[in-house]
Amino acid sequence: MAKRLVEVFTSGCYLCDDVVKQVKDLACDNCEVVVYDLNEGCDTNECEAKAKEYGVKSVPAVAINGELVDCCKNNGIDIESIKAAGLGQG
Repeated sequence: MAKRLVEVFTSGCYLCDDVVKQVKDLACDNCEVVVYDLNEGCDTNECEAKAKEYGVKSVPAVAINGELVDCCKNNGIDIESIKAAGLGQG
């Protein structure tokens, strides 16, 4: 049986570190946890490429077996909402 690939995308912040710890604590023997710090980057740009491929819009984010977990989808900054809240208005 192949190991379950659990990829965690972070920016090295304390909120991300907490998620990494929780994921590692919950991981079973059949889980391979890989952490990508997007702030530091990767030697091969693999982490940035995977983040784009999976549709990561905010961190921390978790993908399992190549698919972003539902709770990590559709987040990120919405510029229109920020403008509607008053950004750029004199």
